[in-house]
Amino acid sequence: MVSPAASAFRKTFLKLPGLLLLIGLAATAGCTTAPFEPYDGDPNGLYPEEVWRKSTSPERLGWSPTKLAAARAYAERIGSAAVVIVDDGIVVDAWGAVAAPYQLHSIRKPLMSALIGIHVEAGDIEFSGTMADLGIDDVPPALSEVEKQATVHDLIRSRSGIYHPALGESPGMKAARPKRYSKAAGTFWYYNNWDFNALGTILEQATGTEVCAAFDRRIAGPLAMQDFDPDRCWHNADSTSVHRYYGIRLSARDLARFGLLYLRGGRWRDRQIVPADWVRESTTSHSRAGPGLGYGYMWNTGDGSSLFSNFKNVTFRDRVFGHSGLGVHFLIVVPYRDLVVVHRVDTDEPGPYPEGHQLGRLMWLILDAAGETGLGDDPAIEAAKGVRVTAEVLDELLGTDGVVLRDTVGIGLVEDDDAPMVVTLFPDHTMTIQVKGWLEDEGTWWTEDDKVCSRWQTFRGGGTSCRDWFVDGQTVRRFDSDGTLTNTFALSRN
Repeated sequence: MVSPAASAFRKTFLKLPGLLLLIGLAATAGCTTAPFEPYDGDPNGLYPEEVWRKSTSPERLGWSPTKLAAARAYAERIGSAAVVIVDDGIVVDAWGAVAAPYQLHSIRKPLMSALIGIHVEAGDIEFSGTMADLGIDDVPPALSEVEKQATVHDLIRSRSGIYHPALGESPGMKAARPKRYSKAAGTFWYYNNWDFNALGTILEQATGTEVCAAFDRRIAGPLAMQDFDPDRCWHNADSTSVHRYYGIRLSARDLARFGLLYLRGGRWRDRQIVPADWVRESTTSHSRAGPGLGYGYMWNTGDGSSLFSNFKNVTFRDRVFGHSGLGVHFLIVVPYRDLVVVHRVDTDEPGPYPEGHQLGRLMWLILDAAGETGLGDDPAIEAAKGVRVTAEVLDELLGTDGVVLRDTVGIGLVEDDDAPMVVTLFPDHTMTIQVKGWLEDEGTWWTEDDKVCSRWQTFRGGGTSCRDWFVDGQTVRRFDSDGTLTNTFALSRN
């Protein structure tokens, strides 16, 4: 949902010819007009000055210019608007509209987490304070006395047990939302916009300052963010809930500063901006959201195998954390590699946007350019293993009863979401899909030019898609029309 003010901003600001170019080149007062300052030394724990330093020789830092070029070409192919790659405080590579103030969407949540942590340490917010203590309620049906026992600690872990409708919920969030009053506070994790929005209310109530003004004072200013303007923030409000949706715009290069702040344990040069203990606790898994996927204090956390919901095609060799926005923006912090990666898309324009499997392939290419190993198989169709699924191969697989395909990556909306998508194909060319019990649909399949085609009634808009499939033992891999791996299924008989 976009406020009238945000809509007007799009029409009068972002659409003006040449103005985005000016944004991309301009910096704050006193800065140079170049988006990056050339730098040919080693990082050694650098922080950016008023303008980021950009390496003139990535190969000296262990990066392959050829593979970076491949990552850039792929990003442009899938519709990325801006990418910034920071290695130990220096920009290794960047491209696109790095200074454009795109919407953050759900990446607003780590920003709120940082602000809550600052004010918890300052004593302005009581971490154990309940909704009853803080006078937090909502429109009818109002919160029950049991719901009001949820604490700030519960909310920031998205474990409040308050399943009141909230502003900004996606269709998937609404569908996965547990039944009202079904869970006690602290006992169950659900990716809950009510919790996130109510924390904005709590922050503003405790400090007397709006979210973006607080971010400007506490974080954007101390980090010398070049493009942040609190006047570009907004709140959406309607009769759904008294807790407003706070919208934030941030450029790719400013979001990279925030990522570097957390990479450095909340410290910016000689000043502790966010408490170090809070950073550590925030980026530690407090809930399990699926295989390899956790959730901290409004941060996604990964143990190495997976990071974001539907963020496929790359394996990290150690702990990572970050967040995504609308499934297309992402901020990833890779501590074991001193790496921060930011990806942005112009979601002010209509899609189609890059999908999760494409973003995973982009991250695979970036880490490959860094010389990392153990990333998992190359997700390009050229590296596909096994046998292409033709009509004859599929008939043999189906037998008389059909096959069950279980996706191996979690959706990441509710706790312990281990088997989120199950597709069953039957010999009569019908098929079904189920996602953890909250999404069910039926469809048809057929083969065409050695591709497997499908059409669902409602899932993904009910459109037709034809994809390359490969079978390798008990594994089925599906590739999109661009030749990128979309799903890895475990195969079993029906």
